[in-house]
Amino acid sequence: MPIIDKYDPRTVFGESDSSDVEPPRILIAPNRYVQGHGVLDNLGRYLRVVPSRNPAILISARGKNELGSRLLKSLAQEGIDPTFVIFNGECSALEIERIVTLLNSKVAIDSLVAVGGGKCVDAGKSVAHRRSIPSIICPSLASNDAPCSALSVLYTSEGISEGAEFFPWSPAFVIIDTAIVAEAPARYLVSGMGDAMATWYEADTCFRNPKARTTIGARPTLAARSIGELCAKTLFEYGVSSVQSVTNSVCDEPLENVIEANTLLSGLGFESGGLAGAHAVAQSYTVIPHIQAHYLHGEMVAMGLLAQLTLENRESECEKVATFFAQVGLPVNLSQVGLKGDVEDSLDEIVEAALNSSIIGNEPMELNHSVLLDACLSAHNIGLKIAKQQGEEAFTALH
Repeated sequence: MPIIDKYDPRTVFGESDSSDVEPPRILIAPNRYVQGHGVLDNLGRYLRVVPSRNPAILISARGKNELGSRLLKSLAQEGIDPTFVIFNGECSALEIERIVTLLNSKVAIDSLVAVGGGKCVDAGKSVAHRRSIPSIICPSLASNDAPCSALSVLYTSEGISEGAEFFPWSPAFVIIDTAIVAEAPARYLVSGMGDAMATWYEADTCFRNPKARTTIGARPTLAARSIGELCAKTLFEYGVSSVQSVTNSVCDEPLENVIEANTLLSGLGFESGGLAGAHAVAQSYTVIPHIQAHYLHGEMVAMGLLAQLTLENRESECEKVATFFAQVGLPVNLSQVGLKGDVEDSLDEIVEAALNSSIIGNEPMELNHSVLLDACLSAHNIGLKIAKQQGEEAFTALH
């Protein structure tokens, strides 16, 4: 199903007609970011700022059962009567068009509030774009950096990645209630760390490579690169202790810091800093049905980042990152994502998909199948060594 009114930011911000003129540096960000314990109870007040009086709320059936009364109470205090729409679980073109069709009969809808995980909030942004209304993103997890971005990753109905859709406007609000995140399984927070850790390394690669471009065809900003660096520093400092916090459902400083790193710092850092090998490889893992069905996006990014670091001949940095990943419970080798025995056949398919990704071109070296395959295998071997040194207790506890 075609994407309607497709917006391509590269035609606006990318290369100029003169090939010797570098594209501009551009920073993209949501209008407002709100994070804290219980902030979802203030949704009605925040919608006054948008302004919105007739929002649609996109949420899963389970999410509505758990959070619906809180949302209704907050909105009722401001005299707001919402329309609930149940999200069916996949950010696909079919699901997006289904939701749009449902809302087309609701002519008064003036904003789209997406409450849920990464695929729900991405679908919400796509629906808001088609309706030409603001999006308000309320993540229930800190499992990825989707909430702050002006793009959505699209999947087939079977869950296989099939590219991204871009929007001319970022979310009007990102509202993340850390009390809700603290109640979620620790695996989601840990997955978010895998996604977030890649932000620094990918932004740094893009910044150092003059030919690299961000997702909108621009050059990275100093701000995004610095945000990415702070993101990684925050994870290294607070990541392990934040896992204990969320395991105990405690909202403390380590957890608040990691939630901000996973959501805001990573979101700003990747969109205005650029993506590279880590995400190219990560998205390609979805071509393996077992991995697509059983592993989270950030877990795939963790594996992709280790491949990127070996590709860039940064073995010591790869060991440092793999050690951290093993400590928090992220996968660091192919056996931990279900690829055992002779892994090269599966890797051939992953590598081929990665080489067809546009963002792999942000890596500064000449690439071919053999080079990228060797990098993935080298990362796998480093991961085997680190898992043996660190033990697999953290990984096993989450899986």
